[in-house]
Amino acid sequence: MFKLSAGLPARTAALLATAALAVMLAACGTDPKKDDAKSVAKLYEEAREEASAGSYEAAIKLYERLEGQAAGTLLSQQAQLEQAYLLFKMQEKARALSVVERFLKLHPTSPAADYALYLQGLINFNDDLGLFGNLIKQDLSERDQQASRDAYASFKLLIERFPESKYAADAVLRMKYIIATLAAYEVHVARYYLQRGAYVAAANRAQQALQDFRGVPAAEEALYIMVASYERLGLPQLRDDALRVLRNNYPKSAWLARSDAAKQ
Repeated sequence: MFKLSAGLPARTAALLATAALAVMLAACGTDPKKDDAKSVAKLYEEAREEASAGSYEAAIKLYERLEGQAAGTLLSQQAQLEQAYLLFKMQEKARALSVVERFLKLHPTSPAADYALYLQGLINFNDDLGLFGNLIKQDLSERDQQASRDAYASFKLLIERFPESKYAADAVLRMKYIIATLAAYEVHVARYYLQRGAYVAAANRAQQALQDFRGVPAAEEALYIMVASYERLGLPQLRDDALRVLRNNYPKSAWLARSDAAKQ
């Protein structure tokens, strides 16, 4: 099983800050606005101190000020990314996504664009984990999987645009996990329909899961659901076709015994 973590790898954002501060402080010797540069650097350090102390809201407000005062610089981009990351840690999904989306719109060619896409995906990914952590508590037919799909889209864009990014490998792993969980969700819903006698809906949902998500663990049960549904619908040819696929692909599947029982 893929090991899930709410944490992030070492952040590209820190590199932005280092470069930006170096440029600004180097300019202090000749730039008539050196006091402004120093105050911006001080504001950044204050924001970092608040964040380190766990005062996230205070840090976010300082980063918001910094974003405006350092507009047009890498440090302004840094401030946006820091805001998004702290909001993510606070589990403020909507606010965090809003900041990341604004960053990507304003700075599509930023050296930290890969990190922004990764963070965008991770925000939705962890939100989705909360949903999957409560499967039993909610009617599966009412569950929305948009967070999973949004996370997948962000990770996919990351590896397409930045295949050499240090975040790419982790994004690929998370994409595989998302595919598996989306397939499991579809099969959960198919099972829900089967148990309630909605055999057409059960067969259709299971078949859709097989078409959309290939090679996932949930495929075995999806095939069984099709066998059982077609048997109850009086469709022996479709039942036998599904059973043949189940036997060929999973000859040792525990679902085979149930499939044989469903035919009796």
